[in-house]
This record gives sequence, C-alpha cells and structure tokens, in this order.
Amino acid sequence: MEQYCRVWAMGDCGCFSGSPKAAGQKAEGSSMFQPGGRPLRPARHLPCSMTPRKKLEGLVAATVTPMTPDGQINLSVIHQYVDYLVREQNVKNVFVNGTTGEGLSLSIQERKQLAEEWICQGKNKLDHVIIHVGALSLPESQELARHAAAIGASGIAVIAPFFFKPTNKDELIAFLQKVASEAPVVPFYYYHIPHLTGVKIHVEELLDGIKKQIPTFKGVKFSDTDLLDLAQCINKNESEQFAFLYGVDEQLLSALAIGANGAVGSTFNYLGQKTNLMLQAFAKQDLALARKYQFLTAEFLNFVIKLGFGVAQTKAVMTFVSGIPMGPPRLPLVSASEEFIIKAKAKLDSIVWPDGD
Repeated sequence: MEQYCRVWAMGDCGCFSGSPKAAGQKAEGSSMFQPGGRPLRPARHLPCSMTPRKKLEGLVAATVTPMTPDGQINLSVIHQYVDYLVREQNVKNVFVNGTTGEGLSLSIQERKQLAEEWICQGKNKLDHVIIHVGALSLPESQELARHAAAIGASGIAVIAPFFFKPTNKDELIAFLQKVASEAPVVPFYYYHIPHLTGVKIHVEELLDGIKKQIPTFKGVKFSDTDLLDLAQCINKNESEQFAFLYGVDEQLLSALAIGANGAVGSTFNYLGQKTNLMLQAFAKQDLALARKYQFLTAEFLNFVIKLGFGVAQTKAVMTFVSGIPMGPPRLPLVSASEEFIIKAKAKLDSIVWPDGD
C-alpha cells in the first residue's frame, strides 16, 4: 500500500497510508491546525514513502525535538534538520521521540505530528525512521504503534514501562508483545535503558524464544554500560538475525569490538561525521585511528558532563553546531546556561581531529 503526504499550505506535512483519496483524511490524531489555532489548508498530495528498506546498521541519530521559545513543537525546521544530518553528518537513520527527543514529555498528539513530519521530510533522503512508541500506558503505546504503521515508519521501538515496572522477563515480553502486535508488519526494537527505567532485566534473557512471541522483533537499542550482557546477546545471535545498536556514545568502540551492528546516540547529531570516520577506521582494522576518534569524542563528553550535560544541553550544542534553532527543553528540564554554551563551544572548537578538521 503506497503512502501519501498531505502537504499543508504552511509547509507542514502528514503521512497517510492508502490511496490519494485517503490522503485527504487526516491520520489518526493528526493536527489540522497551526500553532495559535489557525486551520491548515490542504495544498496538495504527494506520494510519500521511505526508501526501500535496508538493514539497520551504522549510525542512527537520536533526534532532539525542536521547540519554539514558548515551548511548542517546531515542525517547520525538520526539513532543515534532515538535510543537515544527511549532508553535514552523513547520517541517514533517525530515532524519533526517544529520550533525547523528550518523547515522554510530549503529548500523544505531538508525538504523532513529529513522526509524520520526520517520515515525510525524510522521503528519498533517510534510510530508516524509527519511531519510539513507548509509554507508561499500554493503550497509548498501542495507539502510537498503529499510527507509526499507518504512516510508513521503518520500525518502532518501545522502552520498558518504568512507573509500574515489569519484574521479570515474562512480564516485560507480555507488554512488548501487546504493542508490537498493533503494527504486525513493522520491524520492532526493544529500547533497553535500565539506568533511566530501573528495569534491569538482562537483554540476554529476553532473546530466548522472543521471535515466537514477537515475530517482528528485529533487535535492541542497547543503552547500557553492561558490555557483558551485550556480549552474551551477540554471542547468542550467531545467525545475525537481530541488530544490536549501542547507545552509550563514549563507549561505542568497545561495543563494536564485541560485535555491535551500529549505534543510536545523541552525539551523532553533531559528531556523526567524526563517528563515521571512526567506524571506517575500525572496519579497516586501523584500531589506532579508531581510538583517536573515540578518545576525542570522550574528551568532549567528559568535559561537558562535568559542567552538567543532558537533553537541554544537547539542544544547545545542536543549535550552535548546526545553526538550526532547537529551542528550549520542556519542563521540568531547563535551558542550558550561557556559561555552558560558551564553554562547550570553545571546547568543541579546540579539538583537533585526525582528519584535520
């Protein structure tokens, strides 16, 4: 079934599955209003589909959510964001509405709008748009999964619920299965980030028989420093049917040595090109060069972590590196200080990379 974009007069777009006629109807929960309540006027319908699916590997940028100064999502800069990632960072995969994207601080409506915009703007430019659909509420997560499937997402990911937590493998898989079943033809990824969720069930435990319970299961966004667990997962994955994408940017080289397929991370928004050079060096077995890139990335992160580094500061770094206004974070997060911005920029500018840039 072909997807179509409904492109609105103000330049926003939403994606819809089915016929051109169906594209004239909004996808489940799509907005037909601009900020301020002014109605959007349908402008034209355009075919909208992602490029043919390739294997998910290499770098995946965990995207930030651009916001206006008053804290509303800013869809108008997503097209610039896509072009910047592809042209400047050589990154063609994105992970939308995750931790870096403040997904769990957004309304269901906002998450749908962002998913639609990324898929439409990524048409013929991005290889994969993975939509994080995890939520504390199972019905909300299922609704987001259905929506992601309807608009043609390359894949969906789900974080473990972290208020009322699953206490064992069976409870966690039961939750994941209920979400995955709402998008029965869309590749499914488990988003493992135990230091935030408090759910410390080893991923290795989940893999046994998981394809029988979740036929669309394709892999894991592994955002944990437990390399023993990751190694056990990869050792079990001898047939390479699953992708293991590492999510601790400053330790990526270690994960690659173990056998990770790639990575999902926030630094790839602004250090994607440098990290790609690290991946190339590793592939050529030039470990000394790969280490140089990893150590320099870690040097920058170590510096900003000491200043206080999180989503808000990532948005500030992205703004001064890309020139695209990413805006403030949503409360309870607060904007990065001017002192942080000055020091972080100076530090990043001072780094001498092996490629001479």
